[in-house]
Amino acid sequence: MNTKLQERKIYDTSAPNASTSVINGHSSNILNWDDVRFPWAYPLYKNMLSNFWTPFEINMSSDSKQYVNLSEKEKDTFNKIIGLLAFLDSVQTDYSSRVSAYLTDSSLSALMATLSFQEVVHNQSYSYVLSSLVPKWKQDEIFEYWKTDQVLLERNDFIAKGYEEFIKNPNPETFIKSIIYDVILEGLNFYSGFSFFYNLARNQKMVSTSTMINYINRDEQLHVYLFCNIFKAVLKDFPEIDKEELHQFARETFKTAVELEIKWSKYIIGDSFEGINKTDLEDYIKFMANKRLNELGFEKLYPEYKKNPLPWIKAYSDVNSGKSDFFEQKSRQYTKVSDENGFDEL
Repeated sequence: MNTKLQERKIYDTSAPNASTSVINGHSSNILNWDDVRFPWAYPLYKNMLSNFWTPFEINMSSDSKQYVNLSEKEKDTFNKIIGLLAFLDSVQTDYSSRVSAYLTDSSLSALMATLSFQEVVHNQSYSYVLSSLVPKWKQDEIFEYWKTDQVLLERNDFIAKGYEEFIKNPNPETFIKSIIYDVILEGLNFYSGFSFFYNLARNQKMVSTSTMINYINRDEQLHVYLFCNIFKAVLKDFPEIDKEELHQFARETFKTAVELEIKWSKYIIGDSFEGINKTDLEDYIKFMANKRLNELGFEKLYPEYKKNPLPWIKAYSDVNSGKSDFFEQKSRQYTKVSDENGFDEL
């Protein structure tokens, strides 16, 4: 399908507020939350706002004292994962703005603007953490890892090339395929890194950093939810895209992503840390791939992986409304994303 995507108009007096299509449709581009096409858009917007946080809420003094006592392997892994996350969120900030330009629906462009802002906050939070722990020259070095580390570069290039196909040739098919790469980035590529920080917290290490990672994790779950809903809405508007070729593309793309993620996890975590079993981590990556494929509407790639092999992660990745913060044991009134956040089973 080679129909070129048309950028959203600033305004259109002849079009309705509720869009006629997700992409290449008609909309006034005037946002009235009581007159939008998708009933899930406003509840999601409220959820995204209820998650609002800034890095400055997190006191890094205890982590600053602990960091110097981490093992050299722990420090190296900590630094490289922070460098990875900084790359991913920088790319996401740019990608989301490019996606937004083609979204006909004003409510979806508003959600994308909110998402972009959250990615900027995430990226700034990594600078905030590092400035609390290491000198400026080391911070600069960490932010350059993605350029020189070959394992990291291979992993990042895979996503970047998927995005570039859409950027160079924006049409409904490249758009929909780019969302598959997006869900891999936000819903799979973060998660072995997250597990490292949560495992540190289990051992009462770098708890403030893990709290920040927890907030980022909750944001990313909502981002995945948004993109999966956009994905399904596009397929509904353009059913001719939803054919076996797309299903095969999704399977192959996720399979490569899993292989790269496992390679990265072995390289960065391996067997070096008590509490993170290499086999369990590989199984967890496959479980998360199944979860994301299911959310996109595809069949599981690894049907034998139905249960989360790292069930302890749920305690670190889910902060419910009205409960004390797991890390800092103080009240944080955040709206929970869902009853279970989908971490235990598919």
